[in-house]
Amino acid sequence: MALRGKPPETITKRLKLLLYGPAGVGKTMAAIQFPKPYLIDTERGAENPAYVAKLKAAGGAYWFTVDADEMIEEIRNLLSTEHPYRTLVIDPLTVLYNDLLDKSSASLATKDDPTGTAFGRHKGPADKKIKHLLALLLRLDMNVVITSHAKTKWEKAGKEIIDAGQTFDCYGKLDYLFDLALEVQRRGKERVGIVRKTRLDSFPEADIFPFSYDEIAVRYGRDVLERDAKPEALATAEQITEIKELLDARKDGDDLREKWLAKAGAETFEEMSSDAISKCINFLRSGAAGKAA
Repeated sequence: MALRGKPPETITKRLKLLLYGPAGVGKTMAAIQFPKPYLIDTERGAENPAYVAKLKAAGGAYWFTVDADEMIEEIRNLLSTEHPYRTLVIDPLTVLYNDLLDKSSASLATKDDPTGTAFGRHKGPADKKIKHLLALLLRLDMNVVITSHAKTKWEKAGKEIIDAGQTFDCYGKLDYLFDLALEVQRRGKERVGIVRKTRLDSFPEADIFPFSYDEIAVRYGRDVLERDAKPEALATAEQITEIKELLDARKDGDDLREKWLAKAGAETFEEMSSDAISKCINFLRSGAAGKAA
């Protein structure tokens, strides 16, 4: 059997950026500095005249929702249709996640557990929905800027629990998505970004810099941040019908379905790219067994 590994290559990726900080620090204004922003607002924080003027000047768009399914559907549309926008801003994701937790706890409430939160079991459904959303964001050919409220970060130091500064107040593994996570602070009249998590050489850990879009563009690459988005063709109805029929005829069909959807970052075949599902169909047509394409 031939080995599957290949020599590593540098891949130019869109920036996936997490911003967090206390209320009033300027996270929203910082986020909509990015090129052609498509702002999904979850707390109506961007309806005041200053934000509206900034969005109009940047050729951006605004949409309000606190419904996770609506947001996922809109991200699918941004993924698969041609549009002029280059940056998706979700501001803040904290509100959406808290709404999911509230709905989950209400649905799980019982006589023995009237809050539906015993042992944190309400987090499972909420986390699953957020993971679905994040998987789509990874595929999206746009800069992604997500803001979050902040909360105190508590760490164990010996036998004591100490205040270790601020962290994001949202889904616990949210930062896994991002190549860059910044804590935003105001220092006098200036706004600074503090690098809290990074995979980028141009943003070293714990670096503090004057926060602005221009500073990030110089470090990351303005040409990458400002290029047009390329839509991804999703699976056609014919492809979806065929793959379901082919999988239903196999004993390992359910296992293959789960494996392929996970690899594609999709919840359903409708969310898979046409190219990815075509490869799966070709594998099934060949009658191959024992491993996935």
